[in-house]
Amino acid sequence: MKTIRFPHPLVLMVGFILLACLLSYVLPAGVFERHPDAATGRDVVVAGSYHHVPASPVSPLQALVDIPKGLIDAASVIFLVFLAGGAFTVVDHTGALRHGVDWLLVRFRGREAVVIPIVSVLFATMGALENMQEEIIPLIPVLLVLMRRIGYPPLTAAAVSLGSAAVGAAFSPLNPFQVGVAQQLAQLPLLSGGGFRLVFLVLAVAFWIAGTLRYATRHRVAPETDEPTTETAHGAQRGLVLALLLVTFSVFGYGVLKLGWDFEQMAALFLALGIAAGLVGGLGLTGTAESFISGCRDMAFSAILIGFARAIFVVLEQGQIVDTIVNGLSAPLAGLPVTLSALGMLGLHTALHLPVPSVSGQAVLTMPLLVPLSDLIGLSRQVTVLAYQYGAGLCELITPTNGALMAIVAVCGVRFDAWWKFVLPMYLGLVLLGIVAIITGILVKL
Repeated sequence: MKTIRFPHPLVLMVGFILLACLLSYVLPAGVFERHPDAATGRDVVVAGSYHHVPASPVSPLQALVDIPKGLIDAASVIFLVFLAGGAFTVVDHTGALRHGVDWLLVRFRGREAVVIPIVSVLFATMGALENMQEEIIPLIPVLLVLMRRIGYPPLTAAAVSLGSAAVGAAFSPLNPFQVGVAQQLAQLPLLSGGGFRLVFLVLAVAFWIAGTLRYATRHRVAPETDEPTTETAHGAQRGLVLALLLVTFSVFGYGVLKLGWDFEQMAALFLALGIAAGLVGGLGLTGTAESFISGCRDMAFSAILIGFARAIFVVLEQGQIVDTIVNGLSAPLAGLPVTLSALGMLGLHTALHLPVPSVSGQAVLTMPLLVPLSDLIGLSRQVTVLAYQYGAGLCELITPTNGALMAIVAVCGVRFDAWWKFVLPMYLGLVLLGIVAIITGILVKL
């Protein structure tokens, strides 16, 4: 019997674009009125203002045009992927990266398994603090070298980085782009309910680390050994390249957390790293340029996936059916008992994250509708925010419209169905934990 193969990620993206195009003909066009919100600095919807507008179906030809529009919309992330990929290939060709990883593994000899909890906690913390997603993409080449030298499968690099960050963000008590925006829109004090969220954050991260460790140890193979390379750097040069790498990571972290850097500044930093590493590492101008171009070429597929994922939302927005989907999914919740309504909100946010892949955008779209509903039925606003956090945040682990997820899985050389096979049981376990948190929040009157 011939097995059915999961579609290629690019085929999957095009399929979703065509589905969005079809929905623009099937669903009625409609919009909510919006007004600027001083607390969040965003335009938020007005509850009860949904109304139909003239249909604006997106033709197949226009859907094709929307693909380059999606690439343009995601240009800053795409160029970050290209420039970071080029930079890390330059670093790799000097030989500094693998020698640095070898030095690290000597220190952890016999205790390699602790690498997964350490790296996972680091990324979970970054996810909880600033919703780290696309910023992870440039770091994947380093993690891949580390995991291969230990003998763990490449998928582990995605699990300890993006997976941990997504879990940390979803259960975070202070993530400004998720719980921060949602609490402002719900008119709740920032960091309120922080202790409650922190308990479930620790449980969620521990669950994720345990699942990742179990997978990594079950699929461990013989660690990669050194292969002949084009490296030209000697000991002192490799040390300087590693020092440049550490300085770059330090500046990267400071720029993102303290200076509010956008993707353009991050991309410029990695471009500078690539040039400096190549010259310090002895590749010369021509060798540096050739290595850089090689890295950009290797990252092309991942970069394109990000633009195609963005194009799905462009089509839905042009067809003016995003608000129609939100209104249709949220309306039935009013007639449910309190607990079922809260769990229904969790399901609503899960379903909405496919057409609305931005967690902060989803908060702006849904919270003004669900907060008045929660007041009406006697559901705590804090629990309403929890349902949003767990529903939208955990979907970052599975939805193919998450460009960062698709790009990172592609960089790891892992098929998306292999990622799904790994992540779905973990995702369901985390959703169950979220349900426990919601019900507990209702019982303790959070």
